[in-house]
Amino acid sequence: MSSLGTGYDLSASQFSPDGRVFQVEYAIKAVENSSTAIGMRCKDGVVFGIEKLVQSKLHESSANRRIFNIDRHIGMAVSGLLPDARKVLDFARGEAQAHRRKFDQGIPLKLLAERMSLTMHAYTLYSHVRPFGCSIMLSAYSEHSGPELYMIDPSGVSWGYHGCSMGKAKTQAKTELEKIKASDMTCEQLVKEVAKMVYVVHDEVKDKDFILELSWVSAATEGRHELVPNRLYDEAVQAGKSVLDDSDSDSDL
Repeated sequence: MSSLGTGYDLSASQFSPDGRVFQVEYAIKAVENSSTAIGMRCKDGVVFGIEKLVQSKLHESSANRRIFNIDRHIGMAVSGLLPDARKVLDFARGEAQAHRRKFDQGIPLKLLAERMSLTMHAYTLYSHVRPFGCSIMLSAYSEHSGPELYMIDPSGVSWGYHGCSMGKAKTQAKTELEKIKASDMTCEQLVKEVAKMVYVVHDEVKDKDFILELSWVSAATEGRHELVPNRLYDEAVQAGKSVLDDSDSDSDL
């Protein structure tokens, strides 16, 4: 950062004279330089779509996924530094397992989001640690609570959302999210819309090739968080590519 932060960015526990914590801002910047992730709620579930950038053609396509299961009923999508996200994932899985052993049922998503946000915030308070360089989205669905979607940023701030985005194209993705009335859609319909958004916001000039990751938790999956079926995945990818083809043909006119 510029000389404005000189001397005030050496510790996460130090404020600058204008009330900023530069270590947290650096962590947020790490997320803004990472892959774009989109999450949306619909009437019967939640859908995640992530642009996983391909760093090398020699990598296996299934490696370094950015969508995980915390418990059977809770999904997690990440943007930012993947090793940091795995550390947060380990903590979340531990909390979910402890709750299931004690109460013999899955942990409510709101409670888990609160515990995860408190932990991420704790890493911004002490000089001997640094903030996590990742943002996370959490999803769940049940007949009692319906679809739930939360996002937590590196500062530990947690919000519930109808639709949210993170990563380098979060601003463009937010614009696309606001155009869709997801509350009237089913998860199967929304999967294709999310895929279209990921393809639209992907920067083909600056970024490398990417692999689209899609998951859902819904009434159709009986409340389990899963990757979308291969048939639906192929249809979603085709829908995303068709949007690009249409935009290219319009620009040629």
